[in-house]
Amino acid sequence: MAMTASSGVAQGAGSVSPAGQAERSPFERTAELLAPYQPAKPLITLSLGEPQHPVPAFVGPVLAKHIAEFGRYPIAKGIEPFRQAAARWLSTRFHLPRPIDPESEILVLNGSREGLFFAAITAARYVGARRGKPAILVPNPFYPAYGAGARAAGCETIYLPTTLANGFLPDLDALDDATLARTVAIFIASPANPQGSVASSDYFAKLKKLADRYGFMILSDECYSEIYTRQAPGSALEYAGPDFTNVVAFQSLSKRSNLPGMRVGFAAGDKKFLSAFHELRNVAAPQVPVPLQHVAVAAYSDEAHVEENRRLYRIKFDLADQILGNRYGYVRPAGGFCVWLDVSERGGDEAAAVRLYRDAGVRVIPGSYLSRPQDDGFNPGAGYIRLALVSDSESTAEALHRLVEILD
Repeated sequence: MAMTASSGVAQGAGSVSPAGQAERSPFERTAELLAPYQPAKPLITLSLGEPQHPVPAFVGPVLAKHIAEFGRYPIAKGIEPFRQAAARWLSTRFHLPRPIDPESEILVLNGSREGLFFAAITAARYVGARRGKPAILVPNPFYPAYGAGARAAGCETIYLPTTLANGFLPDLDALDDATLARTVAIFIASPANPQGSVASSDYFAKLKKLADRYGFMILSDECYSEIYTRQAPGSALEYAGPDFTNVVAFQSLSKRSNLPGMRVGFAAGDKKFLSAFHELRNVAAPQVPVPLQHVAVAAYSDEAHVEENRRLYRIKFDLADQILGNRYGYVRPAGGFCVWLDVSERGGDEAAAVRLYRDAGVRVIPGSYLSRPQDDGFNPGAGYIRLALVSDSESTAEALHRLVEILD
């Protein structure tokens, strides 16, 4: 299925969604859908991907030690100890072509979301003139910050359907020369949200070749890379070559360390891009308070709390394996903490979400709200619901039992 230069979308498989729909939060839409109903049982929320495991014990003492540094304006690039800790962690965790340079190849972020947003704007400026209207490629379903960044950058957003047929990753073979020649950047999430699919080494290598050939940026969202129950996912940086050209990876402590409210992450990779990225962020992006960066230093220097985090998620996925079995197309995901269930034979995603909330007291999010319709009207998230297994194991088991009872 080839992409067309005239439409900028895959024939029958890509589209720019209506502006009104594209701007709406999936959580806002879910709240409106469920507003007329009252849950029949005590509510268990599986719609929001907010980690609920305990905050690491070192957070409080580190904050207390550095509390006076809330009285300083932070530098945009991040304090040196943070950049060194992030660089050490990357070089230890992944098989990189060479160690990351903490001086030129790491930038602190106020959480990965703002970084992904500003990266799209930077890419549109950095990549330069394209042959046709500049475009940013986005997996569909997708994290809303991708689309917001593309719109703010003034680029056409091209949604690439991620379906069971293509392993829930964008089909790179479906992209034609005309589309790639006007591409500014592609967002890739591995592990993917919501399906938990993980890009293989061959996939990353193929994507890197396309980026080098056509001169666009790979913006690799890897914030779920530390949540897995079997094999550790790789990074796009591992296949980026000795200079990490055209590749930037984004990491966050929200999922890895159960610190979603701290808002600390980083971008790493192509130093030329990061120089331009830093220039924009220095005047436009939120800075990261110094005490929080010191907490991040401690977090990236400790793996014990991360392994405990994974252990808790393994327990919940073991429960999902037992309770769901092979219902609703359930397959234990390769990464992340979400479950992607096919409820197309149970009335569709909106109807299933209403039934689960009203009759079972289980709040989930309709998959169509996480996606956009393609040019032919097909929404790759329609018929699915997303569950985020972030609650404790007892609540998770209760929610899954209620789900089966209602949907079966």
